[in-house]
Amino acid sequence: MKRTRSAAEPEDNDQDGTRSQRGIQSLDSTGALLDALLAAARPLPLGDLARLAGMPAAKAFPHLVSLQKIGMLARDAQGNFFPGALALDLGLAALQRLSPLREAEAEVVTLVQATGLSVALAVVGPLGPTVVRLEESSRPQHVSLRIGTVLSMVHTAIGRVCAAHLPPDMLGGALAMDAIRMEGAQPDSVSHPDGSLRHDYAERLRQIRTLSLDQALGRPVPGIHTLAAPVFNHAGQLALVMAVMGSSGSFDTAADGVVARLLRAAAHNVSWRLGAFAQASPQASGQSCESDENGQNCQNDRND
Repeated sequence: MKRTRSAAEPEDNDQDGTRSQRGIQSLDSTGALLDALLAAARPLPLGDLARLAGMPAAKAFPHLVSLQKIGMLARDAQGNFFPGALALDLGLAALQRLSPLREAEAEVVTLVQATGLSVALAVVGPLGPTVVRLEESSRPQHVSLRIGTVLSMVHTAIGRVCAAHLPPDMLGGALAMDAIRMEGAQPDSVSHPDGSLRHDYAERLRQIRTLSLDQALGRPVPGIHTLAAPVFNHAGQLALVMAVMGSSGSFDTAADGVVARLLRAAAHNVSWRLGAFAQASPQASGQSCESDENGQNCQNDRND
């Protein structure tokens, strides 16, 4: 006698040989409605939401009623659906468990394999930009970075990316300490006595914010080139800096070159995991975050 598979048993193997488990088909439709609402990024009426989810309004409505009952969705006076209290609680719970270093780990390994270069991660610590992760290339190269190295905000690409995204009220104090860092500079080399930035340095930081990238070519370590890109969290704040490093002449250091695109794509994807952007990008997105009086303003700014 032919046995009937229970709902709890796994499905047959998928085409890739892995086993998939049976789900509740109606919840797949519910998920499609939630995906459509997230993609729209604005409250939607029943008809528009159903159309974007690819189903008739009559089919979508019961799902939306149930989502309202549990607080996943809410509805305004005009009848538009938008994320409800439960959706907010779930989102906050997900954000609270995120670790920038953990989320970046897969991208670090992939970037090393794709480029053949060393990859470093740095965060802004009490003393300044501090290397917290270093995955070295299999190619022999002399890179003086070590975990715990504190980098100049003036003379290193990683440090300048940090400086470019620090709030203005913090940057002055951070630059005052630069002389104690690796390849550090005296504060008066980049700022005036009144604390305002000198033109060349301010313009460099602006360019970094525009390109989401900085370069250090043969400096501070002769013969070593570095590209660095920012990673942002859900609040648009700098979470960490990701950098690739290699011997001069061993890779394309152009801001629109292949390595820069791979680096920006990796940084963008980590930012996406941390809630900064709406979607991941397999290509370098050129998305930039400019500082303004309201904090970080993230926008698409393709430079390729």
